[in-house]
Amino acid sequence: KQKMTEQEYKEKLTPDQYHILREKGTERPFTGEYNTHYENGVYSCAACGNELFKSDQKFDSGCGWPSFDDEIEGAIERKRDTTHGMIRTEIMCSNCGSHLGHVFNDGPTPTGIRHCVNSLSLDFKKDD
Repeated sequence: KQKMTEQEYKEKLTPDQYHILREKGTERPFTGEYNTHYENGVYSCAACGNELFKSDQKFDSGCGWPSFDDEIEGAIERKRDTTHGMIRTEIMCSNCGSHLGHVFNDGPTPTGIRHCVNSLSLDFKKDD
């Protein structure tokens, strides 16, 4: 597992990325770079580079954030989140613990899962 100091994260990330990844923030819906992005490749954690999702796991859920129906095995950790008067499951990078978004059991694909992820928490590497 990679662990940087909060100062190192502040130096590496933009202020908006830092707010989302390290302070559990959320970007406004329909504003993120990867919401309607459908190239072939791999999405990774913007904080540490850990590969999280493959492009064939992405689908358009209409919720305004990038959505994935599965994850790369071992890439995501889950934690109960009771903030804002809701009961949800937070998803975090298993490598650095950064906040990615939440996972719901309402996906329209055969997995029934919808990983709802902030674009700013992701980097993308296109397949060669």
